[in-house]
Amino acid sequence: MTQLFARHALLPDGWAQDVLICWDAGGTIRSVTPQAQAGAATVVEYALPGMINLHSHSFQRALAGRTEKAGPGRDSFWTWRELMYRFARNITPQQIEAIAAQLFVECLRHGYTALCEFHYVQRAPDGSLYPQPAETAQRVIAAAQLAGIGITMLPVLYSYAGFGAQPLKPEQQRFRTDATDVLRIIEALEPLRDAQTEVGVAPHSLRAASAEQINTVLAALPAQRPVHIHIAEQMAEVQQALDWCGQRPVQYLYEQVAVDQRWCLIHATHLLPDEVQQIARSGAVAGLCPSTEANLGDGLFPLEEFVAHAGRFGIGSDSHISQSAVEELRWLEYGQRLQQQRRNIAISAQQRNVGDFLWQSALQGGAQASGRPVGALAVGRRADLIVPDDGHPNLHALALDEVLGSLIFSGNDNLVRDVMVGGRWLVRAGQHVAQQAIAERFKQTLSELQEFR
Repeated sequence: MTQLFARHALLPDGWAQDVLICWDAGGTIRSVTPQAQAGAATVVEYALPGMINLHSHSFQRALAGRTEKAGPGRDSFWTWRELMYRFARNITPQQIEAIAAQLFVECLRHGYTALCEFHYVQRAPDGSLYPQPAETAQRVIAAAQLAGIGITMLPVLYSYAGFGAQPLKPEQQRFRTDATDVLRIIEALEPLRDAQTEVGVAPHSLRAASAEQINTVLAALPAQRPVHIHIAEQMAEVQQALDWCGQRPVQYLYEQVAVDQRWCLIHATHLLPDEVQQIARSGAVAGLCPSTEANLGDGLFPLEEFVAHAGRFGIGSDSHISQSAVEELRWLEYGQRLQQQRRNIAISAQQRNVGDFLWQSALQGGAQASGRPVGALAVGRRADLIVPDDGHPNLHALALDEVLGSLIFSGNDNLVRDVMVGGRWLVRAGQHVAQQAIAERFKQTLSELQEFR
């Protein structure tokens, strides 16, 4: 057993003092004891469960910040998508791995200890399958292993360009998969599943995958594996669905497919009140990515209404214009404040502290969406935790119920000092153990990609 003693630790039922956490050689927590003695254990002031990043397109990290130039007309999600397609056209598996490794280091340094990869660059630039059908997915998993982050790999089902089985465009051919392709990729990834790696599936959207295909994949997918889907992100998408079948995306999904707790609905930005209730009742997680949703002009999720119906949510960094868990949570709350011209919105009857509510809720939703035993300092969960910098002025002389509020809403310094994943220290004093080598490989990849801009 290896031990850590936290003078203050965030447990599932709230803050506790003098907590001794013990984990085994495999990185699973075996005991959590409040009001304990430190003994020979390493001592820290604060310990928090590491956050789960429930939505990632890792290759887009190399595109972040490079699309902020206005085109000749009005820019939107759809014009950004064309730039993304152009960027994805020539990227190699080796480059995908290098970019992912850099992203995962950044995510770890900013408080994420696990990530769900919504992976859709499956084919070679000419549209052909690689000799190994899971080539690019395996590269992303290899990057996760190098960086040390836990990963849920979600191979994407992507067959069509729009509602009604519209044929894919040439620039979408690298993403092309049908139900058979996706199941082959999942099968090829099976040997990689372990305590740090899970494999689920992700129908890209109702624009890109039919209900029949989704049901075919679900029938073959092992029970309890996570299922993620983009849905109702843009008003144009909602209108396209109405024009095609007379129903909104969420309405159509719930009519055609059995949505339950293993589902994560990414964005779900544009909902009617009955759709908010329907998602909450089903137990599915709403996957919210406020920094990307703001960057792409998606809109604001109806968080207050969803929480009122006991809806479950988590956060993701999506296109990776930010790799900070704190920033996602901050802007999740701030978006609601700007929209409603009020304060302190992300709360419940049981938890009136915004910081505590956001962190704990995102942990629970993210863990559920990942399909892995993470998201809590509790027996049977992974020993994934972060240690904030208690020497920073922003965390000085605080009451316990002010710590997460200060962490999330005070300043822009990264207050994550140390990070452990599966019982291994990966970040110490803000530095990742392989940070320099991974960054050099990433910079070389950026230089190579300049040729295709």
